[in-house]
Amino acid sequence: MSDKKMGDKNTVTVKLVRSIAGTRESHRATVRGLGLRKLNSQFTLEDTPAVRGMITKVAYLVKVL
Repeated sequence: MSDKKMGDKNTVTVKLVRSIAGTRESHRATVRGLGLRKLNSQFTLEDTPAVRGMITKVAYLVKVL
């Protein structure tokens, strides 16, 4: 996963590259928790173990930039 520094915090940018239609409800909730709404939407988050776990859970739906 690529990391960027914004100030003194590490960040990670995720992009929704596959539709959440037909996926488990918990995976949909995880995608929403990452701040992603529509296909190809991007969101930059603080790089924490919790965020990394969320990305791992829905790795088949998202791409880390």
